[in-house]
Amino acid sequence: MLRGKQKRYLRAQAHSLRPIFSVGKNGLTETWLDQLTGALEKRELIKINLQQSAEVTVADTKAYIEDNTDIQVVQTIGRVLVLYRPATDADNQRFSPVVEDM
Repeated sequence: MLRGKQKRYLRAQAHSLRPIFSVGKNGLTETWLDQLTGALEKRELIKINLQQSAEVTVADTKAYIEDNTDIQVVQTIGRVLVLYRPATDADNQRFSPVVEDM
């Protein structure tokens, strides 16, 4: 679990990011979740958005991600979610060393 100070830092870092994943009419699947985990392994912090055609809500998406993975939802703004997961590879650790020191 992230503390408030850590979440504030991650929200500030995510401000300039563009969503790289989206949830559409196909909804939430295991394949989508595997791709999301792979992207977080490389980047640690990403944004995803829910398209207008999505049949799931933001709350459903947040619950699905947190229940089935170790990914943490840092923030939700409208139909956009900010996700964080520390990378296991030291070369990809951009935010996690700073977050751990907080």
